[in-house]
Amino acid sequence: MSTPHAGRPVYSMAIAAELLGLAPATLRLYEQKGLLTPARTEGGTRRYSADDIERMRRIADLQADGVNLSGIGRVIDLEDQNEALRRDLAATRAAAATEDRDDEH
Repeated sequence: MSTPHAGRPVYSMAIAAELLGLAPATLRLYEQKGLLTPARTEGGTRRYSADDIERMRRIADLQADGVNLSGIGRVIDLEDQNEALRRDLAATRAAAATEDRDDEH
């Protein structure tokens, strides 16, 4: 059996809540506060990906550390921006290294 792609929404709310040890109402609250946007089936049922599960785990950890939901939103936004900047930097460095190799020939 293969593991689903991390971004593929395959988990129901009940399964996601069980995996996280959280109440379904908590997942709905995270969504209501804009911390999470699960995929929806044609019938409107929420579906969560492995990436969503990790994000909710991070939210729950920050909440357990005493950060309120507004603060959590800001922390996660900054973490996402930081990750995007790291990817951009890595791509820029790779492109520069390729150009340097091409210039040598």
